[in-house]
Amino acid sequence: MPRFSNKVAIITGSSNGIGRATAIILAKDGAKVTITGRNAERLEETKQQLLAAGVSADNINSVVADVTTSAGQNQIINSTIQKFGQLDILINNAGAAFNDPTGVTGIRQNIELFDKTININLKSVIKLTQLARPYLEKTQGDIRYRNLNFSTPPSPTTPIAKAALGQFSRNAAIELIEHGIRVNCVNPGSVDTGFMGAMDIPDAAKNKVYDFMMTDKHSLPVRKIGKPEDIGHLIAFLADKTVSSYIIGQTITADGGTTLINAMNSHDFFEMLQK
Repeated sequence: MPRFSNKVAIITGSSNGIGRATAIILAKDGAKVTITGRNAERLEETKQQLLAAGVSADNINSVVADVTTSAGQNQIINSTIQKFGQLDILINNAGAAFNDPTGVTGIRQNIELFDKTININLKSVIKLTQLARPYLEKTQGDIRYRNLNFSTPPSPTTPIAKAALGQFSRNAAIELIEHGIRVNCVNPGSVDTGFMGAMDIPDAAKNKVYDFMMTDKHSLPVRKIGKPEDIGHLIAFLADKTVSSYIIGQTITADGGTTLINAMNSHDFFEMLQK
């Protein structure tokens, strides 16, 4: 029997990258999935990839929604319950980083940019967790958060929001395990997704950084950039109680060894991306 048979999972930010890979991995292993994102065209691509992988259309709930709005948050949860009748796994994968349109960097960036970043990377996660809680209590379910494992001084808004998310995940883990809900967090390192493109970083600049990292053992010991599936399989492992039931309130880093040497200079990479 597939390991996620009779399980229902919500994966936010599943219109591309890690979210898409995770949805496909879970669904191929038996889960019914709610995929969601703001871009209808990209979300349809995820749905088509699920169907191509042999997933039944009856096991897919596709929801175009903005996780930063109350309407979007409620739509994601309510449509899942209406279609599948339960919720077992909540994967808070949606997140974003934003450039300051004025070109200002560091702590001088305007407070509106901090608000915008915190809304999607922290507040939306808290609200979805609150909305999902009663359904997860019924199924003794699981929650996964996707975090960040390095700082970028020229653009601090996302690392700050993700640091707060890490603390929230620990607090939630302590509280919710009393109700049978496990909470864990995943910290991806350098993974080739659409993240840089969403920040309007040219492919040439992205590839320049990746090429440097893959040849510099002091940046990336494994000497290869991660794939979305690398993180998706880790998330699936944490969602599988048969192998991870004793893991609670942990943050698992998957970064090719970068944090072992801790030699990544964010200033240098930031400058490289600007050229």
